[in-house]
Amino acid sequence: MANIKSAKKRVKVIRTKTLRNKMIKSAVKTEVKKVYAAVAANDAKAAKAALVKATSTIDKAKSKGVLHKNTASRKISRLTKTVNKIA
Repeated sequence: MANIKSAKKRVKVIRTKTLRNKMIKSAVKTEVKKVYAAVAANDAKAAKAALVKATSTIDKAKSKGVLHKNTASRKISRLTKTVNKIA
């Protein structure tokens, strides 16, 4: 455990940031699952709606630095390709 005051503060800050990042990543995963669930159900309309929401969530995660820009682009690209197959 840290003994220095600044090190103790860093531990608290890192814990807070880790929690925030986990929440954002979890939200991204949930939206991606909704897209794949709609695709599995062959529901093109729901899949497109879920895709828009997932894209927005992924972009927000990218802008906050939780996801790397290439990772975000790859996820969006794969989701779009999957949705376009059933459309």
